[in-house]
Amino acid sequence: MILVLGGTTEGRKTIETLEEGGGTFFYSTKTGEQDVTLHHGQRIDGAMDREAMLRFCSEHDIRLIIDAAHPFARVLHETVASVAATLQIPAIRYERIYPPRDADITWIDDYQDIPRDIHTLLATTGVQSIARLKPLEAEGMKIYYRILPRESSIALARKQGATDEQLCYYEDGNSIDIDAEAILLKESGLSGGFPEKVEAARQRGMRIIALKRPQLMTAGCQLSTVNGPYGLRRAVERLLPDFYPLHSGLTTGTCATAAAIAATLQLLKQECPKEVDVLLPNGETIPVPVGYGDGYAYCIKDSGDDPDVTKGIEVRVSVQPSDTFEILGGEGVGTFTLPGFDFPPGEPAINKGPREMIRQNIERLTTPLHTGRGRGWVFTISVPGGEEIARRTFNPRLGIEGGISIIGVSGIIKPFSEEAFVDSIRKCMEVAKASGTERVVINSGAKSERFVRSLYPDLPRQAFVEYGNYIGETLRMANELGFRKVTLGVMLGKAVKLAEGQLDTHSRKGTMNLAFIQQMLDEINSKFKITNYKLTLARELWERLSKQEADAFARVVIRHCLQHCQPLLPDGELTILLIGDDGTIHSL
Repeated sequence: MILVLGGTTEGRKTIETLEEGGGTFFYSTKTGEQDVTLHHGQRIDGAMDREAMLRFCSEHDIRLIIDAAHPFARVLHETVASVAATLQIPAIRYERIYPPRDADITWIDDYQDIPRDIHTLLATTGVQSIARLKPLEAEGMKIYYRILPRESSIALARKQGATDEQLCYYEDGNSIDIDAEAILLKESGLSGGFPEKVEAARQRGMRIIALKRPQLMTAGCQLSTVNGPYGLRRAVERLLPDFYPLHSGLTTGTCATAAAIAATLQLLKQECPKEVDVLLPNGETIPVPVGYGDGYAYCIKDSGDDPDVTKGIEVRVSVQPSDTFEILGGEGVGTFTLPGFDFPPGEPAINKGPREMIRQNIERLTTPLHTGRGRGWVFTISVPGGEEIARRTFNPRLGIEGGISIIGVSGIIKPFSEEAFVDSIRKCMEVAKASGTERVVINSGAKSERFVRSLYPDLPRQAFVEYGNYIGETLRMANELGFRKVTLGVMLGKAVKLAEGQLDTHSRKGTMNLAFIQQMLDEINSKFKITNYKLTLARELWERLSKQEADAFARVVIRHCLQHCQPLLPDGELTILLIGDDGTIHSL
């Protein structure tokens, strides 16, 4: 069981991440005022001191604590560390992402360090800080307190001596409408709106004083720190392997980025760490294991539980100083030979996402190490055995020759990820569009494509795209890309679901509705009654119906499918082909 201490934006993200696992967890907030939706989680409210948390963890067999509380909740952080150490259970601190500390900001460690030459101050440090700022009022400083417009907050502010004249509220984002000489902020990170508050203060010419976030006190506990949902999930997978039925992995783009970082560290600082921090596109960082060879660094592809043929491959990167920044493809990395990708034919098959990841991570790493103008790097990515592996991927169909592609949008692979599969469909559709074909033929898989291909012998290979189960998504893509002629090849098992309006035909989204199938049979006045047979697969109908009934039934199924699919292609011509197990093709 997992105990989450939340009440923050990070708490919400923790809920979303844990809900993916389907296991039970507890979500605890101090006040109970945060509005969250829990499906597998159980909410508890009220502050817990050390003894209460020890008792709760023991009584509920807590095996992991996730501290997603506010960064300035110092007492709670220390309590979590102490409880975790005492019970010998791991803890994860979900930390915020913090921008660099700008030089035009006055950084202080405590409220008593606030400069005394300020006459008027806008304090945005929360209602709990009012009592600590009251001594400054006694010294003659005029202070306005900006708080949340909650009844509980207003009541507490008044209890600490704040007047109605001094109170202002967060009602219009982070804009500032108080005429004060200076502003006091907490270093609350990106999710706390710190950069926006700083920018608003700068626009008004205010002096900016920022209270530094407290340092974490681990008290000897086993503490992992993450700053985003992907890192959180991977930490939970490592610490509680059974919580997620399937584990996440890394894209080839993330592996190449990690190897590039390691190679650069080795070159510049003669350091060879066993793992490096990789900045992902969403702004969080995750640790990635790396290794070293003769003149290169490498990362072994961790695909998690995703059925990926690239699992376990070695992604190597070598680096050389240069006057420009270049990313080259070496052994085992394919080459684009067709239009429709992020880069033109002839370029190495390294997509825009990974290239940008490498650039951002190297700039982040090297800027503090050298500042010479024009200084750049040439990175060469190679994958031993990549050409052979590529034959078992979509690459040959996409016109990527000579090896695998270095890809990845998020940097993380979620097992059997809908997002990853839909992204691959989109790329195939874009390549089809770039091939110049007027018609795209979408099929559920290789078998249905083999039957349909004979009807369109003149279409290029790229015009045939597999949709898997994502019929609706693929048709929407066709519409977005401007295809005016679309052929949908579908076999009966998916067709009877589609005819009912199930645009995603995966079994986890919906099952075969026998009553609806019977309704369609009734439409052709068939005497066949499903209740008289133990029908387990839709395709059994081909054997049960006469040829005349099968042809009539196929037309009914196609008409129902068109009813749901045609609206997704409002300006196009949609042809639906219903394919029998023997290759017979039915159409209207």
